[in-house]
Amino acid sequence: MKLLVLNGVNLNMLGKRDSTHYGTLTLAELNKEIKNYAKSKGIKTVFRQSNCEGRLVYYLQKCKADGVILNAGAYTHYSYALRDCIADMSVDVVEVHLSDVYNREEFRKTDVLHDVVKAVYYGEKKYSYFRAVDYFATKGE
Repeated sequence: MKLLVLNGVNLNMLGKRDSTHYGTLTLAELNKEIKNYAKSKGIKTVFRQSNCEGRLVYYLQKCKADGVILNAGAYTHYSYALRDCIADMSVDVVEVHLSDVYNREEFRKTDVLHDVVKAVYYGEKKYSYFRAVDYFATKGE
């Protein structure tokens, strides 16, 4: 199995952003931990990141993986373009967030992707991604 781990807007700033919400890992460090965790489950990973909504849609449309772990960042709250793209996908998309978006600012409680993704994991920093990997690891059982 191969997963696309797709990180959206501002995730490239990890390690510099508020560590209370996002932890202390850089994106490269986070990707390495996800890769190692997935590898321990027999899963290969490919990583992409973009601050551009259209580029994220492009990566999803061209996806050749068996599933997608998506942290769309702020696009989660208003990107109908991402929502429409995910709704048309033939592979499962699992949404993740490092922070607990439901216990933050009011606007973060809106999730336009929620109805088209297979699962949502949030508030556990890197473990949100690990739980998404586990979703795919157990999907075939």
